[in-house]
Amino acid sequence: MHNLFNHIKKYIKIILFSILSVFFVSSSNAELTVEEIIKSRQALFSKNYSTAKRVQALSSKGDFEKAKKLMIEMSENYKVLIDLFPENTQEGFDTEALLTIWDEKDDFNALMQKASDDMTKLVSVIEDADDIRGTLTKFMWSNCKACHSRYREEH
Repeated sequence: MHNLFNHIKKYIKIILFSILSVFFVSSSNAELTVEEIIKSRQALFSKNYSTAKRVQALSSKGDFEKAKKLMIEMSENYKVLIDLFPENTQEGFDTEALLTIWDEKDDFNALMQKASDDMTKLVSVIEDADDIRGTLTKFMWSNCKACHSRYREEH
């Protein structure tokens, strides 16, 4: 019982930190420069990518508790990203974001929300998955691919 309490307490801390992060980014966007916003979203996407690779490695080794914490972090990051694409950040500072994001803002936001929701679903299904790789593809990598193919410059 004590172990379960500690486990729940850790998740609550992660969630509270994530909520505070969302509030901070949302409330401070008005004060950030275009460069800071673009660099922030680039850093967050980069962080999610490196975190996704860690999720894959941990899950493949059966270390689901550590992987789940990272999945929750990624989920919250996707929510933050929604607010990091204001109209005045369409170009400059090495952005690789295509103008399609702003032309299809509702679709882009929906994809970020879906990615967030899918990471939350992944937390609840990963341990019971018969096919870890396939489950990660379905709930994590497919969203990365969907965003890159539609909303990011090729490199």
